[in-house]
This record gives sequence, structure tokens and C-alpha cells, in this order.
Amino acid sequence: HPTQTMADLTTITRLRGGVDGLSLGLCGDLKNGRTVHSLIKAMAKFRDIKFFLISPRDLAVPEYMRVFMRENNMWFTEVTGLESVIPQLDILYMTRVQRERFFNEADYVRLKDTYILDPDKLKNAKADMAILHPLPRVNEITVAVDEDPRARYFEQAANGRFIRMALIMKLLGLTV
Repeated sequence: HPTQTMADLTTITRLRGGVDGLSLGLCGDLKNGRTVHSLIKAMAKFRDIKFFLISPRDLAVPEYMRVFMRENNMWFTEVTGLESVIPQLDILYMTRVQRERFFNEADYVRLKDTYILDPDKLKNAKADMAILHPLPRVNEITVAVDEDPRARYFEQAANGRFIRMALIMKLLGLTV
């Protein structure tokens, strides 16, 4: 998912003017979320990043990612509740619980609705916090959030389209 990470970094930079010093909440399926793993790795290149890893214990970030963050002196904390940390976040990166990653349907059903972002949960968030999501979403962000000015996932998707177009043109040796 390197092109998704490029879209994420472009969106964050455009919104915040840079990446250094940000507090990011990564919420949802952090165990299987390849976009989350790629973003964490990319963030090792920046300074003073704080990660709030928000997931059920069954979907926590894998140990190899914890090792990576420790080796790169990255600050992180793991929590199971979104509401307790949302006031501290500059970026909230939501992810879906991926049905295709489960061997057991019962486990998927048990975990799929753990985090559903709605306008009520955003009441204590910063006015300038940005909500990102690699899309597609299932039900982890209600459509009511789409109207919130902090919802920037459609802009993120557009940035991804342009980045991928530019990369394809570069690979094909085309110029504008």
C-alpha cells in the first residue's frame, strides 16, 4: 500500500502544512490493516509523532510493528476506547474490520461494529482534527459524518487518484 501512504501523507501535509509533531489516532483493524502498517513505517521519517493505536485486543497492531516503533523511537500507546483519546488527536485514521481476514464468521460479527464514528463521538474532538479513511468504508463511519468539515477522506481518495496517475505516467515515460 505505498501509493495509499503517499495519498495519506499528501493529504496530511496539505491539511496541516507538515507532518512533524502530529498526534494520530489509528482506529479499527490494526492487526490486518496494511495501510496502517505502511503509514506507521512512513511516519518513522518524521519527528515527534504520537500514535494512539485504538483497537480491540483481538485486532491490535502486530508485535513486529511494535518492535518497529520501539526501534525507531516512536511514541505510541494502545487503547481500546476512542472516546478517551479523541480530544488529543490531530488526525483520526479510521479503518474497516476486514471480513476477508477472518477465518471464523462469528469473530468477524463480534468485532465488526466495535468502532462506529458518528457525529456524537466527534463532539470532544478538536475543531481542526482531520478524519481520514483509506476507503471503502462499510459502517465504521456513518454517512452523517460526511457533512462534518473534518471529514477529509474524499479529498484523501482524490489525492490518491492523482498520485497513482502521476506514478503510472512516470512508469510509462509520459509527460504532461
